[in-house]
Amino acid sequence: MFIAALLSGLVLGGTYALVAMGLTLQYGISRIMNLAYGEMIISAAFLAYVLFSNLGINPVAGLVFAVPFGFVLGYLVYGVMMSPLVARARDKASLEIDSILATFGLLFVIQGVMLVLFGANFTSYSYLNDPVTIFGATLATNRVLALVLALVLGGGLYLVLTRTLWGTALRAVAVNPAAAPLVGIDVNRAARLAFALGGALAASGGVVISMYQTFTATSGVVFTMKALIVVIMGGVGNILGALSAGLLLGLVETFVSTYIDPGLTLAATYMIFLAVLLWRPAGLFGRIAR
Repeated sequence: MFIAALLSGLVLGGTYALVAMGLTLQYGISRIMNLAYGEMIISAAFLAYVLFSNLGINPVAGLVFAVPFGFVLGYLVYGVMMSPLVARARDKASLEIDSILATFGLLFVIQGVMLVLFGANFTSYSYLNDPVTIFGATLATNRVLALVLALVLGGGLYLVLTRTLWGTALRAVAVNPAAAPLVGIDVNRAARLAFALGGALAASGGVVISMYQTFTATSGVVFTMKALIVVIMGGVGNILGALSAGLLLGLVETFVSTYIDPGLTLAATYMIFLAVLLWRPAGLFGRIAR
């Protein structure tokens, strides 16, 4: 039972980490709190469902469509909605407040479109449900694949941000946006690209989630909340911190559900969240990944 719970926790935690890394990019670099982030995730999950059910395209291949979709959506949202807010913001605090209000409205727009197109019923599809045995524990193949995809995508993003000139520029904006222009960095362009990249990660997370979970048009808020908890636990703007905190949160939820009571899962999650806010307000791993 322990091995099964451990592996299930890693699968869930890997998913949390993947979706949280996009939000930590948007908030840490663009300085925008995107409350519609969960709806972006669910819209990609529905895209994967449509591609698989209607066109026979498996979710892994569906990433080829979902990731550009998320990137373009994020790019357009920033250009149409966020750029005017950034231009008129007096300081970081006012930008955060304005972005919360704007994306709160966007949440209902995206959610309403999904309700019209897909209804309010729970949605899922059967993909790689065959059992596989790992260290004596049996898991569905789609869950194992979800963990692999989460680690590959998350690890790839971390390498891009830490090993490329473009990634270094994004991290420079996250560390000190006021000084970044002094070395030739276009802060607004970097923020827009970071927001779009966050949308791409949200879309990839939605595809991964769709492989082994049921979802509805109104379930995005749950993923926004979980992603926000992981971002704060790992440190705002810290990609490695989001990856580690996501895995930790998934393990805690799974072990509490398995060994104590499933009804206490959310309680355990928010107790950890509250403890981090009180004793480590900069996050378990610091705010910015250097």
